[in-house]
Amino acid sequence: MRAALPVQDGFVERDGVKIYYEVYGNGPQTIVFVPPWSIVHSRVYKAQLPYFSERFRCVTYDGRGNGKSDRPADVAAYSLDNYVADLVSVMDATDTERAVLVGLSFGGMIASVIAAHHAERVTAAVLVGTSASIGPSYPYMAPGHFQAKHESFEGWNRYNREYWLADYPDFAQFFVRNIFSDPHSTKQIEDGIEWAGETTGAVLARIVEARSIASKFDVSEAMYRKIHCPLLMIHGDNDQLQPHTRAEAVAKVTGAELVTIPGGGHSPMGRFPAKCNALILNFIHRKLGTPAPRKAAKPSRTKRALYLSSPIGLGHGRRDIAITRELRKLHPELQVDCIHAGLGAEALRLRRLHHR
Repeated sequence: MRAALPVQDGFVERDGVKIYYEVYGNGPQTIVFVPPWSIVHSRVYKAQLPYFSERFRCVTYDGRGNGKSDRPADVAAYSLDNYVADLVSVMDATDTERAVLVGLSFGGMIASVIAAHHAERVTAAVLVGTSASIGPSYPYMAPGHFQAKHESFEGWNRYNREYWLADYPDFAQFFVRNIFSDPHSTKQIEDGIEWAGETTGAVLARIVEARSIASKFDVSEAMYRKIHCPLLMIHGDNDQLQPHTRAEAVAKVTGAELVTIPGGGHSPMGRFPAKCNALILNFIHRKLGTPAPRKAAKPSRTKRALYLSSPIGLGHGRRDIAITRELRKLHPELQVDCIHAGLGAEALRLRRLHHR
């Protein structure tokens, strides 16, 4: 079950290609979450939408090639210009005149093009783990590596057109694990692999091949110098897909605020959502003036503990009460709350265990 549901959804069609979008919340200011490379779709922002939709109007959409959006057969349909036009069309379809753009990875590149060449549509931009047309890149992400013939497909040799057509599921698992290279990322990896399963190696190969199509927009260093809106960058220093030095290059040219996540991988918004959400909200508040971040609640003087009780095994209820009573003997002032999964048809309930 989703933590937040859209208040509006629909499709916008361009040149016969349908793009699916969703709108959350009804705040006075709009944030558009721009999708990354289509190995995943808009659910990659699932840790942001519930939080920000309480304060803003949030628009998200599936990039062509995944989710509920179309998967055209023509390589040219996946050009950068088409992805840029998709974002503009979604903004038009949702009556979004101006917005804060938040872009992860390739979404950061799209947001940069809009901020430079459609500046009137952007109030501020946030680039997370961004791809870019300047700064160094990893050799295994190069077009030559993607098209090369390999004797074996170990490690980053999996980033290869021939292998995607032969064993896409293995590539998807490998790639997603490198998106979330951070320790303790099991859930994020599981989600990413599931979303990657909604497209195919052939579709992603067409997207990569389309990168050789020249854009009508200037995407050189000069483009970044044209970005004058407030700009925040968040980048892990252990990003396996987009080097941190690339983020440094963009920040140097644009004057952006660059926040480095120590040890962080490619998707800090997925792995460290609370930190990233707070950074983004604070940035918007400082640069645009509203809304203010919520003040932290004053800490309670009462010491509290949350006991998660499982119904597995015999006598668990007596066991949990006994443990709680022992805790209260050691700490008489302790208040213990228990989430107890009851047996049979009894629903999940919350009760407070009192010392007796």
